[in-house]
Amino acid sequence: MQLFYNSEITENTTQFSFDKEESRHIVKVLRKSVGDELHITNGNGWWFNAKISMPNINKCTAEIVSKKLQNKHAYNLHLAVAPTKMNDRYEWFLEKATEIGFDSITPIICDHSERKIIKADRFDRILQSAMKQSLQCYLPKLNEAVMFQDYIKQDFKGNLFIAHCEETNKKSLKSRIKPKTDITILIGPEGDFSVKEIEMAIKNNFIPVTLGETRLRTETAAIVACHSVAFVNE
Repeated sequence: MQLFYNSEITENTTQFSFDKEESRHIVKVLRKSVGDELHITNGNGWWFNAKISMPNINKCTAEIVSKKLQNKHAYNLHLAVAPTKMNDRYEWFLEKATEIGFDSITPIICDHSERKIIKADRFDRILQSAMKQSLQCYLPKLNEAVMFQDYIKQDFKGNLFIAHCEETNKKSLKSRIKPKTDITILIGPEGDFSVKEIEMAIKNNFIPVTLGETRLRTETAAIVACHSVAFVNE
């Protein structure tokens, strides 16, 4: 089964057309014709079943025949993860975290960050691709990159955690997660959060946590955190 994505479709849409790239893929690659079924999501929870009415390689048109709203998990997981030095590692994390399930992400620029510029358009395409591949209907929100000291000043809600490697008194993340509760988790860069950043986070009600006995890369730590939340909420 292949899932397509079109953000402009709403629950009231009855007919729509794919762009030139997807139209060519549907007609030329998938060899779809009149009456063939397609599956589409708008990234806002809706799953649409449609049938092709005009299989044009430049503008493939389809009619919506049925729709349903996909169930959403009973918590909101926001990840604030520092960009990795190598972009491909961050992209891998975005792909796998989307498959596991999370709601939004903010790339945070920290004192020890080696990369301070992200490719937002590419990241968003990766989120879309992973959503479609895993047959999900909710597209995670990618926020603009922001400096840590600005990010931490927000009015946060739910459970707040910061995972770091400093030798301090920390609890296991899994032991602190409460099912069906909104969660924000901070993951630092390769050089970890600075002591100053950790102190700022704690001052703003973030709880220091550990993700296990071993030292993890940024992207691995973010995946472990994401899966821990999903596991507790199963």
